[in-house]
This record gives sequence, structure tokens and C-alpha cells, in this order.
Amino acid sequence: MTSSTICGLRFCHRYLIPMVFAPALAFAQETSTDAVSALGRLEPKGGVIHVAAALTPRSISGALITELLVDAGDDVTQGQLLAVTDTAPIMQALVVESEAEYELTVRQAQTENSRADEACVRARVAEQESQRRAALLKKGVAGEEEAETAAGVAEALAASCKAAKTAAYSAQAEIAVAGARLNRHRAELERSYVRAPRDGRVLKIVASVGELAAGDGVLELGQVDQMYAIAEVYETDIDRVNIGQRATISSDALPAVLEGAVEKIRFKVAKQDAIGTDPAARKDARIVEVEIRLDDSSLAMNLTHLQVEVVIEP
Repeated sequence: MTSSTICGLRFCHRYLIPMVFAPALAFAQETSTDAVSALGRLEPKGGVIHVAAALTPRSISGALITELLVDAGDDVTQGQLLAVTDTAPIMQALVVESEAEYELTVRQAQTENSRADEACVRARVAEQESQRRAALLKKGVAGEEEAETAAGVAEALAASCKAAKTAAYSAQAEIAVAGARLNRHRAELERSYVRAPRDGRVLKIVASVGELAAGDGVLELGQVDQMYAIAEVYETDIDRVNIGQRATISSDALPAVLEGAVEKIRFKVAKQDAIGTDPAARKDARIVEVEIRLDDSSLAMNLTHLQVEVVIEP
């Protein structure tokens, strides 16, 4: 055991440190006294995404996984199919049914349009005949009864034309309804498939084939090609942290000390999550999370959520 004093949070703690932590202590003693020290964790860009299966009226309590097309460690691209749920066959059948209904509605609309064209042609011919009979009546060549009959036929056929046009308009509206129903069923079918929301690596399989994909989702995905260290900086030290400051990240699990730059200071003060080995440390401390973009992510991409020690240089 060795005795040491650590200063970095505007106060000092003197406590005994086992010799196994001597390298970490030596590293801390070499840093500037104006530096900000904090515990933290490694995270992929955007954090860890819990990819879930969509809930539908046919899977209120969760969807059953029938196909799983990836495994932990696989790299995927945005939109790639990851898994299929048990609602897919049902929705596929509904899509086929809706497609047939849509095609039938289109054909019926074409028939109604043809009937409307025919009725309106007859109405135009009858109107012309009525006008001709009326002209002959004025010249005294045709009788009054003939003219009246022609006018009545023209009026009746004009009404038939109007009714046929209304039926044709209704048929067009039915096409729109059938099309909307088909699009809804296609959208519900797509919700039966689990696709990657972004490029990344599958970090963990949560639900395998035959298991219910509920609140925890199907798998965890992370954009590990760019890793970050999330430093939990005490609220009393956050005024000494600024965007662009350099930082070093260390852990016994890392083959080398990593470097990076402060990219973002989050807007929420929270309770400390990462707990160190110091028994005198404040377990209920309030912290602000600081995102540090690593210069080289290759050594950290397989260590998501690893606890690290962060030193932000002044």
C-alpha cells in the first residue's frame, strides 16, 4: 500500500492506494494540476441503438422472431434486412388480396367510364335530333308531336349521361380508396421486417429465432467506426471544460493511451453513473457528460461501455 493525494475537483483526498494502481497514479501525477480528471465510458457515435420490431394490431404484446439474418459482430448498412417477424406472412397475404381488389376496382372504373361515354354520345345525338325536329317544325315540315318526342328523348338521354358520369366519378373514388388500402397493407408488411436504421456493427443479439421481441428489442447496434469517450465531469469542474480541448483516455483494458478532443458538452446535469475504486469518492455526485471524439477508434471499437479514466487538458 502507498499513500497519495489526488487534487482535481477543487479539493483533495488523501487515501491509501494498493500498489496495483501505482501506474494509474503515476499517470495522474504527470498531468497538469489544471487538468480535469473524470471517470467515463466508451461509446460508439450516437450511442448504442436498441433496434426493435414494430408493434402492430397483430402483435400488441410483441412480435415473434421467425428469421434472424445477422449475428453479433456483423457490420450492416442502413436499410439492410436484419430480422423477420411472424406477422410477415399474414401481411403478405393481405397485400396480395389488396392488389387483386385494386385491380378489380380499376377494371370496374374503366367499365363505368365506357358506359358514361356511350350514354353521353347517345345524349348528344338525341340533342341534335331534337334541334333538327324543332327546326323542321318551324318550317312546317315536321309535326309538333314529333318535335316534342325528340325533345323528350334528348332530355332523358342527357340525364342518363349525367348519371353515368356520376357513376364513373364514384368508380374513380373507389380506386383511390383501394389504392390507399393497398398502401396501408404494404406499410404494415414493411413493419414486419426489422431493418438497420443506420450503418453500424451488431453489438449484441437480444432476441433470437423463436423468441418474443418485446421492450428490449431485437439487437443492439453501434456506429463503432467512430468511437467516443463520455466523460462524467463533476458539475463544479465543468466551467473549466471547453469545446476543442484535448483529452487522454486510459484503461488497463486498452493496449495504449487514447487521445481525442472535446466535441460536445451535454446540456443536462445528472447523477454519476461510473463508480471508481476510491472508497472516499462521492457516490451521489452530480456530473455533466462531455463527449470526446477519439482520434483513432481502432483500439476501442470492440470495447463499448468500457469504463475509462479521462484527463481533459487545460
